[in-house]
Amino acid sequence: MAVFVLDKHHQPLMPCSEKRARLLLSRRRARIHSVYPFVIRLIDRTAEESTLQPLRCKIDPGSVTTGIALVRENGGELTVLNLTELKHRGSVITQSLKARAAHRKRRRGNLRYRPPRFDNRCRPRGWLPPSLNHRVESIITFVKRMQTVAPLTAVTCETVYFDTQKLLDPEIQGVEYQRGTLLGCEIREYLLEKWGRKCAYCDAKNIPLQIDHIYPRSLGGSDRAGNLTLACSACNQKKGNLPVEIFAPQFAESIHKKPILQGAAAVNSTRQALWEKLSQLSLPCESGTGGQTKYNRERMGVPKTHALDAACTGTVEYLYNWQVPIQQMACTGRGSYQRTRSDKFGFPRGILTRKKRIQGFQTGDQIVALVSKGKKQGSYQGRVAVRTSGSFNIQAAQGIVQGISWKDCKLIQRANGYHYSSSVNPSNFKNTNRGAALPPTPKGMGFRAVK
Repeated sequence: MAVFVLDKHHQPLMPCSEKRARLLLSRRRARIHSVYPFVIRLIDRTAEESTLQPLRCKIDPGSVTTGIALVRENGGELTVLNLTELKHRGSVITQSLKARAAHRKRRRGNLRYRPPRFDNRCRPRGWLPPSLNHRVESIITFVKRMQTVAPLTAVTCETVYFDTQKLLDPEIQGVEYQRGTLLGCEIREYLLEKWGRKCAYCDAKNIPLQIDHIYPRSLGGSDRAGNLTLACSACNQKKGNLPVEIFAPQFAESIHKKPILQGAAAVNSTRQALWEKLSQLSLPCESGTGGQTKYNRERMGVPKTHALDAACTGTVEYLYNWQVPIQQMACTGRGSYQRTRSDKFGFPRGILTRKKRIQGFQTGDQIVALVSKGKKQGSYQGRVAVRTSGSFNIQAAQGIVQGISWKDCKLIQRANGYHYSSSVNPSNFKNTNRGAALPPTPKGMGFRAVK
């Protein structure tokens, strides 16, 4: 994995190899500027004294995880310098908005009546829900941060569109696109005919039946007709929000599982907004298709991951050095304005501290803890969660370690809204393209940066 380099005026230079970075640090020609991502700053070099090569940032947008690759161009031949997988927090935002709506509903029931205000409000053109807008903004923020540590010259983004109807029915064509599942009938009559006018779980007949979600909405189920069934009142109450595999395993085996379209809908909704935001940057943009990415990946024998898909996006003749580790990043946010925790019924159960920083640390900081005695003796490194008592929790590679004193902690890097986990080697992934092989690396395609 390449190491990012800055000059003494904090201007980006060409990335260098890990070996050269260690030599620069040992010879005291450089200082550590950032740990995640690892960036060094030279103390005896400026951007005017260095030769820059064309670098391209490639993006493979996803609903949950977005792959990002930094490559160096030499015509159509690309050398991978850095691979990153960015995990979004759209589902967390959705749950937070639902919790906020429940709190407001409870408050309005206890206070004076207030008329609805949504009639006199309008949404701007191109508005996206907060969970979808987060996906766009997190990618744009990452590209902007990449510009501060690497001399980017261009951006490539995969603008893929999913045909959701073809995902449900691969044989659909022509006028069938206009004829939905409920053509000529209502939803209740359709379910009565589909499930034989009986409870889907206990086969009870001649009783009032209720519409039930096979996969509960609280667990990601949708409202489409394929996810609805009929149940008697007793089975519906007993099932609650349990997964159908737990409540009725035999019923789960009998139904035909259809793909969940939430991810495809999220990518379809955000692809145009993401392209418009990328076009507003001061970088030339290139778009790629999903078929082009798959063709490049299979032709060169590259395993399928989010980051490697990003490297194969767009025009690629050969891809070299793709075996570099993949940096894992997860969006965590910068805290919460809500200072009161609530139980499952929406009632307050605890109050958070008014100040975020305790003994110089705050939740999200990357630290290293050296515990010299006690049951937790050892060295731990990871993300910290602070407490007012001074006894912190650390999310380390070994798992969550509780009860670490702040006196044993040393700060590595302040919280910046992301959680960094260990890198993954793409060579360990299963290669589905066994017949393809990479050509040998030509001369001059190695790292060339500072001397």
